[in-house]
Amino acid sequence: MPYIDLVLITHAHFDHLHIPSLRSIAAGQPVVVPEGVGSVVKNCAFSKVIELDYWSSYDFGDLKVTFTPTKHWGARYIHDTYRKFGGYLIEGSGQTIFHCGDSSMFDGFKEIGKRAEIDVALMPIGAYQAPSGRPVHMNPEEAMAAMEMMGAQHLIPMHYGTFPLGGEPIAEPSIRLLASAKQLGRDKFVHVMDEGHPAVFSLA
Repeated sequence: MPYIDLVLITHAHFDHLHIPSLRSIAAGQPVVVPEGVGSVVKNCAFSKVIELDYWSSYDFGDLKVTFTPTKHWGARYIHDTYRKFGGYLIEGSGQTIFHCGDSSMFDGFKEIGKRAEIDVALMPIGAYQAPSGRPVHMNPEEAMAAMEMMGAQHLIPMHYGTFPLGGEPIAEPSIRLLASAKQLGRDKFVHVMDEGHPAVFSLA
């Protein structure tokens, strides 16, 4: 991998904050984490650990990174009720990316859309059949609804197809997403990307 300039962590769950992986890419760059998560990454060789509360921002060069609420939870261990969790609005050069992190469906997506004009939204679409039965992740149709609530122009799905985190078939999320996008007439704006293949988006 090339040098990574800035690292963003959405929450402290082990499948999103893996210490050995972070140590392998840490090389003196800053890392942005939710409030309460800084202690987990303090020994990973980052130059600076920035903890953000909801709607607070960090300026990195020409980028503005704003931490947003989501509907999930942030405990790394059972009693970690103080750790926050969320997503990031990344604004720069007149364009905005929203990285949702983990979330179930909630009305807060409307507020996120009011705060920025989102060109590309990275939205989770897998693990919706959670073993606990709790609604802790969005299904593909809900991800499409969240896209509409935010007014995002493009959607890139994530959080599916790698680890069997839910009870659904591992290939099902992307199939359902594309079917939903086609039904809504939004299939040209939903991009299931292949690993290692870059894409350029027309944001005019």
